[in-house]
Amino acid sequence: MQMACSACLKAERAAKSSLIRRQEWTAAARSLLNTARLMEGIPLLHGLKELEALEKLAEKVGRIDLHTGETGGFDAILQRLYKLSGNTGCQKN
Repeated sequence: MQMACSACLKAERAAKSSLIRRQEWTAAARSLLNTARLMEGIPLLHGLKELEALEKLAEKVGRIDLHTGETGGFDAILQRLYKLSGNTGCQKN
């Protein structure tokens, strides 16, 4: 009797655990979809996300050299991000 009750409790815990994992996965997928929709509508966000990814990569690698193909270095990258922003209300200082 005790073994049957123990097996039942284990099955309930496994079911609850599975449900929680599915809910977390669904929330993560929904968050990714919302981020993708925002980035689709606002190209500047896409560029900022790329810079964020580069930052995370640089933390692991230690150093990354970016070559823009033109003079200006990081300023050129920022100018390209500004150009991507289009008419979103961003103003260049």
